[in-house]
Amino acid sequence: MTESRKRHADRADSDGAQFDYADAISEHSAGFADAADANLDAVVEHCPGWVVANLVQHLTAVHWFWATIVEERLSEPPEDERRPAAAERGDLIAMFRTGAARLVDVLRAADQRAPVYTWAPAQRDVAFITRHQVQEVAVHHWDAVHAAGDDLVIEAPVAIDAITEFLTFSVSCDADPAEPARPALDGRFALRCSDADTSWTVSDGKTPGTVAYEHGARAELPGVLGTSSDLLLWLYGRVDLDTSAVPADLIGRFQALCYTD
Repeated sequence: MTESRKRHADRADSDGAQFDYADAISEHSAGFADAADANLDAVVEHCPGWVVANLVQHLTAVHWFWATIVEERLSEPPEDERRPAAAERGDLIAMFRTGAARLVDVLRAADQRAPVYTWAPAQRDVAFITRHQVQEVAVHHWDAVHAAGDDLVIEAPVAIDAITEFLTFSVSCDADPAEPARPALDGRFALRCSDADTSWTVSDGKTPGTVAYEHGARAELPGVLGTSSDLLLWLYGRVDLDTSAVPADLIGRFQALCYTD
């Protein structure tokens, strides 16, 4: 394995299955483009007011934004006036594919430890961007496939890593508490994968109104069970799961402490 690939293939599920972040971004970007092509007018159920064309424009802009930050080692977001003009409808998919390839190339070439702007106070380096862009494109890949009337199962190693990343950065936490403050979780529950020997215990953080997690969960702890793909999509509000084992008000407080888009 080359040193470049070692920098990316550094996340594993509980069974030791590894994946390359840049490869995952490339593969999900290609799948997203295939699902979106010739389907631009389909409604995107979980992005209110959007059709697939809007989703393509959004993800194209996201890829440009983070590729520019990494390529130029920016400590602040790039100025809005630098954003490329929106593509004509007939060029949307081609522009997306070009931008996705640029993002992957830039991330592969970058020193993952290099300091850059991110929205996460606890991690401001290229590695954060590389990791987070996997779940960004994977979830939107699911959106595009769902809009086409089909279904997508996000591969378990990717979904498991993305769940851990979500519980680290996409919740009100000690390093990044919600503003204004929100009600405390005031309880604990488990997230359990049905397709892997992997679970998480979700509980209150040290700071009031924040969430913490740890790997593993005691058998008696009430929880939410689903495939790794469905658990990730549930966190993002894309699918429903049976949460009846957990008090409804606890689930509600947890969801109010999550940052999703």
